[in-house]
Amino acid sequence: VTISRKMHLIRSGSSVSGLATAALLFASLLVRPTPTSGGPIAWGTVGKACVTCAAAAACCLEIVTTGDECLVERLGKYHRRLGPGYHFVLRPLERVSYRTTTRERVLDIPPQRCFTIDNAPLSADAVVFLRIFDLVKARYAVDDVMTAILNLCLTSLREAVGKLTLDESFSSRDQINAALLSVIDEVCRGWGVEVTRVEMQNLEPSPDILAAMELQMAAERKKRASILKSEGERTTLTNEAEGRAQALLADAEAKRQSIIKLAAAERERMMTEAEGMEEAIKRIAGAISSCSGSGSDKVHQKDVDKALQLIMLTRYMETQAKFASSEGTKVLMFPTKDSVPLTYDGLKNLLTM
Repeated sequence: VTISRKMHLIRSGSSVSGLATAALLFASLLVRPTPTSGGPIAWGTVGKACVTCAAAAACCLEIVTTGDECLVERLGKYHRRLGPGYHFVLRPLERVSYRTTTRERVLDIPPQRCFTIDNAPLSADAVVFLRIFDLVKARYAVDDVMTAILNLCLTSLREAVGKLTLDESFSSRDQINAALLSVIDEVCRGWGVEVTRVEMQNLEPSPDILAAMELQMAAERKKRASILKSEGERTTLTNEAEGRAQALLADAEAKRQSIIKLAAAERERMMTEAEGMEEAIKRIAGAISSCSGSGSDKVHQKDVDKALQLIMLTRYMETQAKFASSEGTKVLMFPTKDSVPLTYDGLKNLLTM
């Protein structure tokens, strides 16, 4: 029963208490009890010595988990550093003075009130990612390394924000993060701490500044909307003017082409009429010459004059006939040789006046 109870303690206890219990069990198995006459079972001297040694060994055992490190002091002075695994510490001459993790950890910087270079109040906070690489410096170079890093981050954050204007602080987060990382890491390396990254989380202005910024943003949006509207109207007017100009140019070009074509048609008509008139005069003059019995094929000037007189008289009579066919009172004027030049010389003189 005693052995089973001790085995249960080994399974359920911690590592140090389990080892101590195992040592006690081992000692009880080694030493057989010596029964006395009618009295209780007594332990032997060897068993007591084994129990004492096992208890002392269990008390001196120190277990360090993976990712952690410990510092051991002997008689109040730093002696050695313990890595992951099982180690023996000579208590009470030695003691574990500092135990911490060497993994990367996150330090949350609480919000604090800052002022920009243009005296605008802001509330800023950040997070710092760090890792202890030298446990001795972290323990002995500063009293409380995490408190020191926290205060350093607070002062550095205020200083970084104080170098920028309100607008620059909102648009220069990367610049602020880089400045904080450079300053904090340089100081923390003297404490055995490496700062891997600094990220500013929130940057909130005061309610008055926030209301003023909202008004400014609303005014800026209205300004941009007005500019866009005016540019749109200007573009519309420009397009309409260009359209009208192109329409006028197209209309003028169309009229020009129409006039050119009309002039060409009129020229063609007049040339055709002139050719027809020339042919008619020649034929009439030839007919008059042949009828006069001159016996020559050559057309004389007098024959041409007679042909012109005949043609003009015919045209005049046609015009008078059209005039007489209209309604109303008419006054008909008949030409004479003095009033109407019916000869070639007369027409030539009339045209050259």
